[in-house]
Amino acid sequence: MGVRLMVVDDHRLLAEALASALKLRGHRVLAAAAPTGGAAELVITRAPEVCLLGTSAPAEPGVFDPVVRIKRERPQVAVLVLGPVPSPRGIAAAFAAGASGYVRHDERIEGVERAIMKARAGEAVVAPQLLQGAFSELLNPAAQPDDEGQRLLQMLTPREVEVLVRVADGEDTRLIAAGMGIAPSTARTHVQRVLMKLGVGSRLEAAALAARTGLLDRAGPLDNAAPPRRDPSPQ
Repeated sequence: MGVRLMVVDDHRLLAEALASALKLRGHRVLAAAAPTGGAAELVITRAPEVCLLGTSAPAEPGVFDPVVRIKRERPQVAVLVLGPVPSPRGIAAAFAAGASGYVRHDERIEGVERAIMKARAGEAVVAPQLLQGAFSELLNPAAQPDDEGQRLLQMLTPREVEVLVRVADGEDTRLIAAGMGIAPSTARTHVQRVLMKLGVGSRLEAAALAARTGLLDRAGPLDNAAPPRRDPSPQ
């Protein structure tokens, strides 16, 4: 029997793609929406059985505020968080807010569906490997997040650090190019180099990694960066 669902993510394409996949598997998707800031109001109004809530930064303060409100006003709704591999703090924050589970956003659709069914049944949902990793990090903290942030920061040139900060601020290629005084093609090249050096496949993953490791705090605000120069290349 299908589940009445809502899919909410700040990235509408991701929300709609997941919603389409779940519809094909026989579930009733009441809405696929963005951004997550309006999730609580929508869920309270529609009252699904399960809400899939996507986040790129599970350790950020306030990211699970919608979950708190949903569980306060619609306690029967199971909220399932979809996100990157989190720190133990991220998993703890999700459950503390009232979430029924945490699923990695690179999970196969079959895994997401199993999590949905368990959440509707009132079970807590978290992959064993996530729990194992969380306990391992808590019991044996090999390195503090800032240590990793410093290591990543040293891999990037000052120019690439500025590009990463702008990516994390949500700027697209056009805005990056305008803000740095370079051609859009040069900005795209910088972005690709940043992704390659960080070992990630998308801007979203780069921003999440930078936030999680404290790299952005170490990089400082753009105001302190060197003034943008005009790129003389015709690229």
